[in-house]
Amino acid sequence: MLRLRPERVTVAALPLTDTAALHLAQDRGLFEKEGRDVRVQPVQQSIQALPALAKGQVDVIAGANYVTFLQAHEKGTLDLRILAEGVRLAPHMMDVLVPGDSSIREPADLAGSTVAVNILNNIQSLTLNAILDQRGVDRPVYWQIAFPQMGPALEKGQVQAVHAVEPFDSAIQGELRARVLLDGGSAPVRSLPISGYVTTARFAGERPGAAAAFRQAVTAASKLAARDPSAVRGTLPEYTRVTAAQAGSIGPPAYPTATDAAQLGRLVRLMTDQGLLKKPLDPASLLVT
Repeated sequence: MLRLRPERVTVAALPLTDTAALHLAQDRGLFEKEGRDVRVQPVQQSIQALPALAKGQVDVIAGANYVTFLQAHEKGTLDLRILAEGVRLAPHMMDVLVPGDSSIREPADLAGSTVAVNILNNIQSLTLNAILDQRGVDRPVYWQIAFPQMGPALEKGQVQAVHAVEPFDSAIQGELRARVLLDGGSAPVRSLPISGYVTTARFAGERPGAAAAFRQAVTAASKLAARDPSAVRGTLPEYTRVTAAQAGSIGPPAYPTATDAAQLGRLVRLMTDQGLLKKPLDPASLLVT
């Protein structure tokens, strides 16, 4: 009997804790169980894969920061659909770090300081601005530096602080003895959805079976990640630069077991308030169900 070859799904993915469910699903054979052959293409910034997604050269972006993709959707450069949530902010999954001997001693000292973020006007500055606004602290000056270069930039004094996400957060602390100045997952942004598994309306419409199978496998893996953080720590050294020892101290994000339009609405409101969206949109209209 002729056996059909599994349908291939190409996924661009960042080497972050955000994509742990993707790698768990692959390691545990969850995609294979759903009859799909998932191929992962690593990228350093999800924005780098946006043109490829729009052109159909990749099917899904994993760990896609919502800010970039919601903005692209509003501008009409991408007909966005959200397959599943990736992660929500949890304590210390993002931290503002300074050198151990820095004169910056408290969050108020960030006013006017230079802070590295992965992409300007995006999820890191959005959330840090919200935290500082609540505390009545003037905003810093943001410099765009990719996550892998944040440690060297901090060590050389090119910036006064970095806003690093895991696993780079723990790596910079361990290698440079950097000090945590501020928990980037604190109020008022705690549990805020920050990244997900995104695709296009075309993929979701033309390949609904592949979209559903991918969502099913990733959701199952997210449930595993939520109940067993050790599974996340075990898979991180496979696709990131952190060691097993470093992975043991990493503060994992919150892995949602279902996609929640109401929670995504919190992000939309924050983006609208800070001028990153011109007008509110209904995130429920973007969910692939």
